[in-house]
Amino acid sequence: MLLLIKLTSLVTTMARKFFVGGNWKCNGTMDDVKKLVKTLNEVEVPSEDVVEVVVSPPFVFLPLVKALLRSDFAIAAQNCWVRKGGAFTGEISAEMLVNLGIPWVILGHSERRSLLGESNDFVADKVGYALSQGLKVIACVGETLEQREAGSTMDVVAAQTKAIAEKITYWTNVVLAYEPVWAIGTGKVATPAQAQEVHVGLREWLNTNVSAEVASSTRIIYGGSVNAANCRELAEQADIDGFLVGGASLKPEFVEIIKSATVKSSV
Repeated sequence: MLLLIKLTSLVTTMARKFFVGGNWKCNGTMDDVKKLVKTLNEVEVPSEDVVEVVVSPPFVFLPLVKALLRSDFAIAAQNCWVRKGGAFTGEISAEMLVNLGIPWVILGHSERRSLLGESNDFVADKVGYALSQGLKVIACVGETLEQREAGSTMDVVAAQTKAIAEKITYWTNVVLAYEPVWAIGTGKVATPAQAQEVHVGLREWLNTNVSAEVASSTRIIYGGSVNAANCRELAEQADIDGFLVGGASLKPEFVEIIKSATVKSSV
């Protein structure tokens, strides 16, 4: 039985293409962005068959990056509004992103949950609406340090995932990003075992509450101070299907994080 479980895990891991997202957050000038894109355009990375790469610049630079970035890398917005556009000052609608030709959006990032008070239900509504308009979604879940120390990590991420699951029926265009809040921008990182444990728990939750097919096919990526030094050890974990990278995505080491996809392809 143990051998069967290991073999099943291996097969499903190999079927999920590695995914690396770069979240540039609120950083950069036009010159900075041009230099970063130039660097990305010139590097050699594994092929699209091995890894899917998506970068997420600030809204104001989306058209610029779209015009300059290599064709094998895709672009994500860092957020979008919960419904169709209208009298919502400062917001960007899913329809606008589709009109710009932006295929991906990051939703539910912990910075928006904590700083802007976005609830589980609000994030779930955003995910559902974005998918309905044809966007692909990187949906973020994760616990605070206090929640981890209280032993409620799985309760927290399950509740966040449950809210999303109640709003959608089609998971093909969803990547689930586990980002422990205590490891984002702090220099701290979950150990490979800690990260794997939560990824397994999320996959088991999907299996029990959505379907076995969704559990085996949905990519669950890790975010939280990922860098060149730790990415390969994290990538070796069977249920870690890639990364959502913050600060390191603005640095040359982002290339090494992309290359960590070869850990999976060589299995």
